[in-house]
Amino acid sequence: MTRDLQSRRWLGLVFISVAVSLIIVDSTIVNVAIPSIVDDLGITSTQVQWVQEAYTLVFASLLLVFGSLADRFGRRRMLLIGVVIFAVSSVAAAFAPTGDLLIAARLVQGVGGAMVLPSTLSVINATFRGRERSIAFAVWGSTIGGMAALGPLLGGWLTTDFSWRWAFGINVPLGILIIAGVLYAVAESREESYRSIDIVGALLAVIASASLVFALIEGRSYGWWATETAPSVGDWTWPWDVSPIPFALAIAVAATIGFIAWGRYRERRGRSTLIAFSLFAIPSFRNGNVAAMVVSLGEFGIILSLPLWLQFVIGFNALQTGFVLLALAIGSFVASGAAGASSGRIAPVTIVRVGLAAEIVGVAGIGVVVGADTSWGWLVPFLFVYGFGVGLATAQLTGVVLSGVPVRESGQASGTQSTSRQVGSALGIAILGTVLFTSTAAFLTASLDDRGVPAVQRDQVVSSVVDSAGAAIQGLEASPTTAAIADDAKDAFSQGTRLAAFTAAGFLTLGFLATLSLGSGRSKDESDDEGTEDAAAVAEPSV
Repeated sequence: MTRDLQSRRWLGLVFISVAVSLIIVDSTIVNVAIPSIVDDLGITSTQVQWVQEAYTLVFASLLLVFGSLADRFGRRRMLLIGVVIFAVSSVAAAFAPTGDLLIAARLVQGVGGAMVLPSTLSVINATFRGRERSIAFAVWGSTIGGMAALGPLLGGWLTTDFSWRWAFGINVPLGILIIAGVLYAVAESREESYRSIDIVGALLAVIASASLVFALIEGRSYGWWATETAPSVGDWTWPWDVSPIPFALAIAVAATIGFIAWGRYRERRGRSTLIAFSLFAIPSFRNGNVAAMVVSLGEFGIILSLPLWLQFVIGFNALQTGFVLLALAIGSFVASGAAGASSGRIAPVTIVRVGLAAEIVGVAGIGVVVGADTSWGWLVPFLFVYGFGVGLATAQLTGVVLSGVPVRESGQASGTQSTSRQVGSALGIAILGTVLFTSTAAFLTASLDDRGVPAVQRDQVVSSVVDSAGAAIQGLEASPTTAAIADDAKDAFSQGTRLAAFTAAGFLTLGFLATLSLGSGRSKDESDDEGTEDAAAVAEPSV
């Protein structure tokens, strides 16, 4: 690193954080814009999940690949390419005329995002040392927490005053800003030794994650065991009584086992792997990845259901929804200041545990207060507490996971921990989305049965509400003949949102328990100030 770039490293961290903001804000902006997209493009509830999952699925599947490629070809170069792909695909999403084309654009966005995230982490790991690295990770993590919350406000404003399409278009000027800043202030770094790319491992990883998420999202449509709705492609229709979902789950399990076996085989032969399996000998890395995956199952999943509930049940517009969710952002920013002030005095893993405890209280509280007649004011304190927890936990968990990782393997390590989080996030969206829509259907069916609504009409109402992700409630409410049914639909959607919140709290509780196996989270190079790279490479937190 040249002296000029060394002096600009903190300015470079700003642009790296903005790059992280780009991919995080995009995901949360879409949550608020979804109701408008439903109205404009007429997408179904399954497509609603796929608009989220298309991005997250590709994102999670390719993180390991691009983490390794960044180490080999240059971390800054990979970051810049990812930003360009992300910005161009955002333009395609902004102009998408149908739900299917929007989903396709989101798939390409996932490719760009998968290039950006591990590159930012490995650049930080290669640029900063000692206490500076801890501070840099705290800034990076706090950015994720804050931007995940500010995204709904920005998306609400753009959607309400302009169009949901501007929620994607905003990525273009941000992308230009990031490219200019990174070229100016971020040094290039790469691994000097040559490493081949594990193509087979990459394919197995993609197959495993894609088939698992497909099964979780489509299970309620196609049937979890027996075929309820036969999928079709062109003139071909699924011919068996057994649903494709068990087959997809079996493929996911087989591909996961194959990925592990293939990776261990390559490692024994001295060849490169997507995951450096030797890193799992480091307690902080092994235990931290387990915790990160479980935490992510519940951490942002509730943000899928809340905007739908606020707009279709409470009757808010997108901007009003963004203002309510701003409480989450405020909590996260307060947490970032608290985390920075306590840096060096409180063990990072302790901060993570306090953050997770706050998240559990916040999400469970949301589940308690949500109802068809709930005032938005009851949500605000719990969203603040939840955001405070997100800010604390996200800011420190990455540093805990990577505390003992050698710099030369930072790309693989950051890609692995990011994959753990994104796989958890993808599973969380799929599971909580399924909980929301399945339970809404069950509650609404029961309510309409109690009213004596004929089965045919009942099924039509339930399908319209669930397939529209709640948008049909407004149409039911507008007609005097179906106003009572609209009240039942609002109550059912509220019950589904409550159940999704409690499910998220359950996952977060498991994540909290998983952190009990972590050490202090302080690496040796932090304890010994600057230390040598070799010392940092073998450093492990106490257990």
